[in-house]
Amino acid sequence: MRLRKSLQLAWNMLAHSKLRSWLTIIGIVIGIAAVVSIISVSQGAQQSIEERFASFDADIITVSPGFSRAMGFRGMHRPGGQENERSSTKQKNLTIKDIIVLKNIPNVKYVMGTVSARGEMKYLARSGEVSVKGVDTAVWRNMISDKLESGRYLIKGDKYAVVLGYRRANEFFDKPVQINRQVTIEGRIFKVVGILKEGEDDNAVIIPIEAARVVLEDVGEKEFGVITVKVEDLDLVDETIEKIEKKLMMARGILREDKKDFSVSSMKEMQQNISETLNTMAIFLGAIAAISLVVGAVGISNTMFTSVLEKTKEIGVMKAIGAKNIDIMMIFLMNAGMIGLVGGIGGVVVGSVASGYIGILASGGATGGGMMGRMLGTTALSVELLVFAFLFSIFIGMIAGAIPAYRASKLKPVDALRYE
Repeated sequence: MRLRKSLQLAWNMLAHSKLRSWLTIIGIVIGIAAVVSIISVSQGAQQSIEERFASFDADIITVSPGFSRAMGFRGMHRPGGQENERSSTKQKNLTIKDIIVLKNIPNVKYVMGTVSARGEMKYLARSGEVSVKGVDTAVWRNMISDKLESGRYLIKGDKYAVVLGYRRANEFFDKPVQINRQVTIEGRIFKVVGILKEGEDDNAVIIPIEAARVVLEDVGEKEFGVITVKVEDLDLVDETIEKIEKKLMMARGILREDKKDFSVSSMKEMQQNISETLNTMAIFLGAIAAISLVVGAVGISNTMFTSVLEKTKEIGVMKAIGAKNIDIMMIFLMNAGMIGLVGGIGGVVVGSVASGYIGILASGGATGGGMMGRMLGTTALSVELLVFAFLFSIFIGMIAGAIPAYRASKLKPVDALRYE
């Protein structure tokens, strides 16, 4: 029997059992759509995290006061952003002595102490509370990879100068803040010398550390809120972290690990932790979505078994006029494959639309933006994913229809013709 004839007979079987077939197809559509949307959203979140952390230099190590055993997000800090201000179980401020110790550790290229606190910022008739960071202008430029939208970076010799993040400059006040305009921070006038590009560190308010110690409360005259270290060799980050911990413990007179009063973390470590978490979540959600495919496969098997029973006499007639077992099996396999094919097309379309809708909701609606919104608001619908989902749907259909097709091919012509 020719392949074209087998395809025609398989299509006739699908067309003449519409309700049952379409109910089965809907099950496949739901399963494929769930897999496509979940994988695309998880891959998009992964890409978003990698892009965001690409601007968080992996060669940066953060030393924070206080020791926390939950190090996964404890040191979430970037040289140009706001450090995590969560309190820890033990607290002892970092000082210039710690910076001197860190500068003498091998593989350490730059060391910078920073302070931060909340403060009121005014521009024209609008004011609001913001998080202000004070940095060492002598090394700050060497510690960051942030790009400028306009203006320049802080330089040595600046005192009452400020660099703003893109959103802080363009959306925080009634009117955008322009370069060389003046803003007031805690009653002191600062000149805006630079504005960062969008997405770099959108809410940044960065001033020289000398000015921060003058205008901000509770930052101290000599203490640092965070010390950041830039290493020369990225491959030696883990080894450098160990040396930093040992040297600081010695310098601070700490003999036991459980008495540590500081925490050390790196962006590289945090990126790995978040990536592993996202991968685990994607596998878990994908497994849940796969249950829908299993249900759809059971539906295909049920539909095919019913079709075999309904077409028993026709099978007998085809065998009586010369159809072979392989011909009968091919007809039923193609019918099952067509169910998977139609379900795959529908699933890919619905899944693509659903992932886009989820992205819109996450980026601006349900989450209200923010880091989580940017993560979930980025979807990655790759051609490879769509082709895989489409072919997998056909494969599921043919696997589910294999046993019914085999049973149909093994029917004896006499028994099939006598079947009522």
